[in-house]
Amino acid sequence: MSVARPTTIGVSIPIPAPHGDYLQDRRADFGDPQARQIPAHITLLPPTEVDDEAYAAFRRHCAEVAATQGPFDVVLRGTGTFRPLSDVVFIQVARGVSNCEALEVSLRSGPVSRDLDFYYHPHVTVAHNVSDESLDRAFMELADYSVTFEVGAFHLYELGDDGVWRPVDEFPLAGG
Repeated sequence: MSVARPTTIGVSIPIPAPHGDYLQDRRADFGDPQARQIPAHITLLPPTEVDDEAYAAFRRHCAEVAATQGPFDVVLRGTGTFRPLSDVVFIQVARGVSNCEALEVSLRSGPVSRDLDFYYHPHVTVAHNVSDESLDRAFMELADYSVTFEVGAFHLYELGDDGVWRPVDEFPLAGG
């Protein structure tokens, strides 16, 4: 009898077109090797391995969480960095932080437990695993970036064998 291989999942808020496409293109411009593997997003649950039983329960949990949270606006504005702890440059979530935090806590309080390596900080990565020069360039070139959009859902993603993250389910925010 073969043992089922765990599935690596993640949950995030996708950045809608054309903004997500733009940020993904910029990530590629900065030389980030994962630019085409990871759609532009705000992470709610980082990469987490689950077995089939936990996965089914987690999908139900996602639906329950989405039913309690209503749509909300997000403002992405300016850049930030996690340096020197981590070589990452990101676009800051300037509005909608508390909504993202509430979703993140709710998602991690269900059937899938996930400890975090760092304190949760909603953001959109635009450069990671690149040279210091590229990190500096990303930080400067996107410093004035600003966009507002409504978040009406979050997505469940699976990591494919090819290293690409793909959405497999959408959970509309239906709470009042």
